Amino acid sequence: MATQIAQTTGAQHTAILGLGVYRPARVVTNDEVAGPIDSSDEWIRTRSGIRTRRFADETETIHSMSVAACRGALDSAGIAGDQVDCVIVATSTHLLLTPAAAPRIATELGTDGAAAFDISAGCAGFCHGLAMASDLVRAGTASHVLVIGVEKLSDTVNPADRGTAFLFADGAGAVVVGPAEEQGIGPTVWGSDGTQHRAIRQDKDWVEFFAEIEEKGTDAVRPYLAMEGTAVFRWAAHSLEKVCRDAIDRAGLSTDDLDAMIPHQANGRIIEIMARVLKLPENCALANDIEETGNTSAASIPLAMETMLRTGQSEPGDTALLIAFGAGLSYAAQVVTLPKFSSSRPLS
Repeated sequence: MATQIAQTTGAQHTAILGLGVYRPARVVTNDEVAGPIDSSDEWIRTRSGIRTRRFADETETIHSMSVAACRGALDSAGIAGDQVDCVIVATSTHLLLTPAAAPRIATELGTDGAAAFDISAGCAGFCHGLAMASDLVRAGTASHVLVIGVEKLSDTVNPADRGTAFLFADGAGAVVVGPAEEQGIGPTVWGSDGTQHRAIRQDKDWVEFFAEIEEKGTDAVRPYLAMEGTAVFRWAAHSLEKVCRDAIDRAGLSTDDLDAMIPHQANGRIIEIMARVLKLPENCALANDIEETGNTSAASIPLAMETMLRTGQSEPGDTALLIAFGAGLSYAAQVVTLPKFSSSRPLS
């Protein structure tokens, strides 16, 4: 005799209820990174739009930066740690294959045994996590979910690599996703293009590195982040307009309905191209946090969101398009209602 399995149901609508961020204390200028790559402040600004970035010190870890950002998100949402059922950490720079970073973060936040796991979707990780969190709440699997984008890319970049040394930086951003009276997270448009899997990558795997140590000893070169910048630029310029338009269409909106666009802060030129091809209205604010923060991969969208809210470029309740792309190559986009926020705070 066939048995019937119970079906869970959750909230009809979901939204981002609160936002928190953590920015490392150390500000690094272009002049500081230019020397080893035989470059200059002007060259870096022209090529990327970056003026400064933040590098974390030894006390500012994936765990500690995440916890600080989450405390801000919980405070701004008015949610206690024990009301969180799930913690999702999007990162590419938790340098242990196991265990994941999320369980320890969840415990430090007092979540009382919440489900906790990491995801790796490169710079698109935060938007992937946001999609999962919204679906978990609507399905009834969780009532409140913390989504964290966190990176310590300064640990992974070769300071002598002209293609990456000036781009990448550190930081964390977190949001609380939960039930809402109206839908505040639109349908997600996401996907991948594995033909471009080498465009952003770790340049050697750990087995190759260990073999190199056996052969060369202390002359072995550790794995670093590598990027084929031209390939990434061309792919983004060619592919992302459709992703953005599909996300807007699936939300039942048009570009005229957008108050803000918050793209992954990959490169100032890519951001400008996306805004231009979408023909955004004049009153639509465009995130440009890369100028002061650099490319923080999975952390870049929540960090840019906080900057826009803190500086008054946007307000809680505004409608914003999020679009991210990164290693894989992977991508994800959705339209959201901007939340209440808490600015960067010291490590606890």
